[in-house]
Amino acid sequence: MKSFKDYNPRAVFLFFLGVIVPSMFVMDPVLLAISFGGAVTLHFTLNGRNGFKGFWLFPVIIAAGLILNPLFYHNGATVLFVLNNNPITAEAALYGLVMGLMISGILLWFRSFTTIMTSDKLLYIFGAASPKLALMLSMIMRYIPLFRRQISKTNQAQKAMGLYKEENTIDKLKGGMRVFSVMVTWALENGVITADSMVARGYGVGRRSQFAIFKWRKADKLFLLLAMVCTGITFLTIARKAIGFTFYPKITRVPFNALAAAGYAVYLLLVLLPVIITVREVRLWQSLQSKI
Repeated sequence: MKSFKDYNPRAVFLFFLGVIVPSMFVMDPVLLAISFGGAVTLHFTLNGRNGFKGFWLFPVIIAAGLILNPLFYHNGATVLFVLNNNPITAEAALYGLVMGLMISGILLWFRSFTTIMTSDKLLYIFGAASPKLALMLSMIMRYIPLFRRQISKTNQAQKAMGLYKEENTIDKLKGGMRVFSVMVTWALENGVITADSMVARGYGVGRRSQFAIFKWRKADKLFLLLAMVCTGITFLTIARKAIGFTFYPKITRVPFNALAAAGYAVYLLLVLLPVIITVREVRLWQSLQSKI
């Protein structure tokens, strides 16, 4: 059994690159809706019911874009109503909605990226080309959970000592400042210890060797080939301006043609590849279990 997490990290990294880049630079409602839908599907595929934790943030971002953008930007020819002598236009509202959709989708893609691409995988990807960059990325990803756990431990110790109470706002702020001061000291001290440990173990002396447990298999090559073909077709449709949208001064929809339909369909296939792989593996596993 080989799930999407088990595919070669370089293939998975290129897949995320091909998915995220178009959704970052192309303000097309259909493309961004596909990207957001694929990101949500992958998020819940990886996390299950735990995916609902903190998910409320993304609808809030979309709603905030829809509401706030027309309040501050009044460009556009279609005036919906006037609020305090400021025109609220349909173009600004749609642009804010699409912007919120784009931000939410990108954040969800990066959340799935950090779930799948662990520090050892990043070290495998960048280790040969830039060992220092790979080491820096792996250390950053290692220190984020360590920092969170240490904050929780320090905060609980402060509460146990009775230095502040949660219902008192002033004491809570003072306690937060004490925790921050402790964390700065802890981070500096831990950084010095880590540097001394690396020197003691001979880091930087001579040429480094590289070991990786990841291998290129047939499934990895087929997945990478399909992802690159889908990415190439998507970028081709973008370059040919078959995919795109104009918001100002008036909303104009790009004529829907065969090239645009192909671009949307191929990008949809691209974002759903991890889910397709996961569903296929689950059904295969269920089939094997039924034969026992």
